[in-house]
Amino acid sequence: MRVVVQRVSRAEVRINGEEPRCIGPGLLLLLGVESGDTEEDAGWLVDKLLKLRIFDDADGITNLSMTDVAAEVMVISQFTLLASTKKGTRPSYHRAAKPELARELYGSFVRQMENETGRDVPTGTFGAHMDVELVNDGPVTLLLDSKNRE
Repeated sequence: MRVVVQRVSRAEVRINGEEPRCIGPGLLLLLGVESGDTEEDAGWLVDKLLKLRIFDDADGITNLSMTDVAAEVMVISQFTLLASTKKGTRPSYHRAAKPELARELYGSFVRQMENETGRDVPTGTFGAHMDVELVNDGPVTLLLDSKNRE
C-alpha cells in the first residue's frame, strides 16, 4: 500500500454534487492499494501514521503525532499512486490491486483508523470521480510505502 500523507489546515471532498465531506486540522491521506497487499500492510500503515511525528510542538519543532494533537483524518482512494511511467507517456496501472481487493483493504484501513482514533474518518467514494480540495499546512507532504516499510 502507498499513502500520500498531507498535513492540512482543512480538506474536503465533493462527490457527484453531494454535500462536501470535510475535516479541519489534521491529515489528508491518499491511499493506493497494490496487488498483493494484505491486512498486514493496512495495519502497518495505520500504526506508522498514528505514531508519525509531523505536528509542531510548543517550540515549533515537528515532534508530535496525530494522536498527540487529536488530528482529524480523511482518506481518499487513489489507485493512480501505483502508476508506472517507465515506458512511453501513458501511465500503466498494472501494479494496482483489482477493485474487489482494493475496496476491501481500503475499507479495512479506514475501519482500523477509526478504531484507533476513536472518531469517524470521512472518506471519498471508492471508484468515484471526486473533487478534493485542501490547504496543505507547512507544506508537509510525505509518501509511505508498506512494501518498503518507509
